[in-house]
This record gives sequence, C-alpha cells and structure tokens, in this order.
Amino acid sequence: MRPHLILLPLIALAACASPQERCISGVAREINTISGLILQTQRNIDRGFAVETRQETRQVDATCLGRTETDEEVRVRCQKTQVRDVRVPVTIDIAGERVKLAQLQERQRRLQAESSAAVAQCRAQFPNS
Repeated sequence: MRPHLILLPLIALAACASPQERCISGVAREINTISGLILQTQRNIDRGFAVETRQETRQVDATCLGRTETDEEVRVRCQKTQVRDVRVPVTIDIAGERVKLAQLQERQRRLQAESSAAVAQCRAQFPNS
C-alpha cells in the first residue's frame, strides 16, 4: 500500500478534530517523540548496538520496452536499478547511551509536569469544543 494513502484517513481525522483536541495534540507531540527516543535508546543499550536502516542499490538484468525508428514496439535487454532497505548493526558507546537515556527520561518528566498545565490552558482557551 502506498504511504500517502495511509495518511489520508489521518488527515481527515485531523481536519475533524476540535480546536481543543488539536491544541492538546500539539502538547502531547513532544512527549510522544521523547517517549519514542527513550524506547529506542533503551533497546540499543539492551542489545549492545544500534540498528540503522541503509539503502542498497544494485543493477539487475531486465527486459524493457523500446520503439524502433518505425515506431514498432520491441523488447530489449536492459539494466534496472533496484533499491532496498537493509538493517545493519552499528556500534555504540553504551555509557554514552546511558547518559543520553537519563537525560531523555529527565526531559520526559519535566514535559509531563508542564503538560498538565498546558492541557488545562487548552481546555480554558477552547471550552466546549
């Protein structure tokens, strides 16, 4: 399925969201990002390495359609480029990752404390929506 087709229902839902819901969603966005980074960092520490996605390209033999000078359609041998995502392990500094994890967790705690006030402000700014 094409990625942009998956986004259509989400866009439609976002358009239907009330101003209050959009405001609260904006408050939660950074917390969700930090939570994702915490999860990724914790997994890296548990594994002992990170995993990156890289793209590999290669040329493969294929059959292409072409046209002659008389505009006749012909099949010809050609090369096509294939691209695929490959997950590869990457070394990390585990002590550095632990420091990063502690910083992310502290940032998450601060954001959660601040978010309750921000959500209350959203509700006050956009009542009954």
